[in-house]
Amino acid sequence: MKTRLCIFSFLIMIVFCSINLYAGGRSDAETRNNEVVVYAYDSFVSEWGPGPEIARRFKEETGYTVTLVSCGDAAQVLSRAIIEKKHPRADVLLGIDNTLFDQARNAEILEPYKPTGAETAFPPELRFANDWLLTPYDWGDFSIVFDTASGINPPKSLEDLTKSEYANKLILMDPRMSTPGAGFLAWTLVVYGDSYSDYWRRLKPSILTMAPSWDSGYGLFVSGEAPLVISYTTSPAYHLEYEESTQYQALIFTQGHVRQIEGAGLVRGAKNVPAAKAFIDFLIRTDIQSLLPLTQWMYPVSPAVPLPNSFSAAPRTDNILSVPQGKLQGAIDVVMGILSE
Repeated sequence: MKTRLCIFSFLIMIVFCSINLYAGGRSDAETRNNEVVVYAYDSFVSEWGPGPEIARRFKEETGYTVTLVSCGDAAQVLSRAIIEKKHPRADVLLGIDNTLFDQARNAEILEPYKPTGAETAFPPELRFANDWLLTPYDWGDFSIVFDTASGINPPKSLEDLTKSEYANKLILMDPRMSTPGAGFLAWTLVVYGDSYSDYWRRLKPSILTMAPSWDSGYGLFVSGEAPLVISYTTSPAYHLEYEESTQYQALIFTQGHVRQIEGAGLVRGAKNVPAAKAFIDFLIRTDIQSLLPLTQWMYPVSPAVPLPNSFSAAPRTDNILSVPQGKLQGAIDVVMGILSE
């Protein structure tokens, strides 16, 4: 039932993607000449996200109006772009990360574009590939976030999560619809290799729910539904900044962590290529990058951006695991099959 509900919700999001319009009632041709259409995930487009301010500044500087289209999570951004492949409506896709990159490349929905100043805008290790189908704009490390007020002992490894003391205490996200969900699955795939399916069978009793998005899953977590959730090492920084609270802590596991790198891509067949390229250039500028820490709660790709004091609550790890390209989609099918048994 949960699987059917998730699929139904996904289809509803595809059909009724909410659109934040920054354009008026002009003719279609005139509008598209002066407009860049950007598909993004909910938190980027929301009033507390960076999208509206970036759109305002971009319009002020370039004259291009930005139409932000919220499609749910980043996986749904990609799915919608694939559906519209023959008649693309978007000019730019945001949020396609290193767990989705292989799928996006194989779908042939992106056009290579190397932004102006890219060589010095971010470290080479954040680059997706030399084909420049995606340009990185932020990054973060996946982590289990723990509620210290729960009264339970925090797990110290992925294997600990399978213990009976954590039964129904873990909130995950559907890896078909959520990049944190896919990131957690990739994490288990790297650590356990060919035995990842056995791990998920052991983990199954610990999972309270597979939420359809990070927003909904993290919302359940902070409302007290469960003391553990997949999120980011930077999540506690939000609570310190706005709530002056250290109740929630990101756990560092010795096994290592998977790093998420989010990218912006030029859509193949985009109707306004000059505006799309200008928007991607704009996104990696230091002044725009400085908007991301307190709105995205991720690290900006620009090393020149100073981090807020609240990021002291975000633990760092040097043990970064690579996302296994080419294996993730098959693993998603296997894991969802295990969870539906």
